[in-house]
Amino acid sequence: ALAALVAVSVLAYRFVELHVIGDLLRGLRGRRVELTFHPASEIYHCVASKCRSLHGRYLATPWLASPHLQTLFLGIHGRPPSFTYKRQLYTVRDGGTIALDWLLAFDLEDADEIISKDSSTPLLVVVPGLTSDSDAAYAKHLVHSMARKGWNVVVSNHRGLGGVSITSDCLYNGGWTEDVREVINYLHRKYPKAPMFCVGTSIGANIL
Repeated sequence: ALAALVAVSVLAYRFVELHVIGDLLRGLRGRRVELTFHPASEIYHCVASKCRSLHGRYLATPWLASPHLQTLFLGIHGRPPSFTYKRQLYTVRDGGTIALDWLLAFDLEDADEIISKDSSTPLLVVVPGLTSDSDAAYAKHLVHSMARKGWNVVVSNHRGLGGVSITSDCLYNGGWTEDVREVINYLHRKYPKAPMFCVGTSIGANIL
């Protein structure tokens, strides 16, 4: 019975991807962040090489030392901020429909305005995770936080998510980058003077 209990404990520890024991053995100093990239990658040399957090050590909160526990905790405890997006339906070239959900910096001031074509306010495009959309708690926290800092933010929901019907014979997947590319090119043309940034979470990061 003891051997079975130990075996089940080890399996559960690995299944939940806990790493608190490893963190304790390292003196709670965390692990070095490991990056996998091509030596000639322009994205690495222009972006990732300048992100200090990617070249340090990472230590999870000890009582949430598992990605699954972190997700569960956010779903239970992470009450998102209350605000209403302005929705824009964008049709891509093959007839697919993407919901672009906007929160502008002045929306938090109850001002009913739109972005001018000459706006130089930074614009952040958010690409959600696998089954997430703009209403996910983590997305609303990110969007609200950046809008409070004076940025304009738009969530580019995946096809079929965000309450939008499928209007083409193509679904989104982790290897399909054309939708994000088309949305970003559209926003560049519409707001040419706005510095543009993009954040992807989970599978959205893979697509980005």
